[in-house]
Amino acid sequence: MAEKVVDCRGKACPIPVLETKKTLEEIEAGTITVLVDNKASRENVKRFAEKAGCTVEIEEDNGIFKLKITKGTAESVQEEKAESKKTGNYTVLIASTYVGEDKELGKILTKGFIKTFINADPLPARIILINTAVKLACKGADPEILDALKTLKEKGVEIICCGTCLDYFNLLDNLEVGTPSNAYDVVQALANSDSVTRL
Repeated sequence: MAEKVVDCRGKACPIPVLETKKTLEEIEAGTITVLVDNKASRENVKRFAEKAGCTVEIEEDNGIFKLKITKGTAESVQEEKAESKKTGNYTVLIASTYVGEDKELGKILTKGFIKTFINADPLPARIILINTAVKLACKGADPEILDALKTLKEKGVEIICCGTCLDYFNLLDNLEVGTPSNAYDVVQALANSDSVTRL
């Protein structure tokens, strides 16, 4: 049987992930090749495939990324499940660099909340950063916030950063902590959470 090729060049988020998902569901085992033409799609597809228990090899040729995805064991998924035992199944959604109406006070509150989540019991399963909040995880952000996000990640909290937002602000190469993600991953994370806390 010929290896399936999923050509997602020129397709915007979250289409590459959705087409990869559909193609992987069509096979029980084996390898597919996904073609994308930007870094955000490359990282989104890679992350999705690895979370699904697949192995991923990436080649680049003149700006085209070729992801060779082999569907295999779900060891990585099991490891993630083991990690999640330390966390609760709730999500923290942050959509701005400050909380509330007063910008200066809001920045202080944002820092305080993020640092306090380190001691939450249970920890959140994930923190999703969208819109200007992605700046909190990038170079130049408040060092205390960056350190807190890194500590949360080390404790097993998934830090998800909107890839479209990072791209919009030209920050894809400046991400310090977390994973560039896509609309599909964000929607799935929200849908599978027992509750969502919006800062």
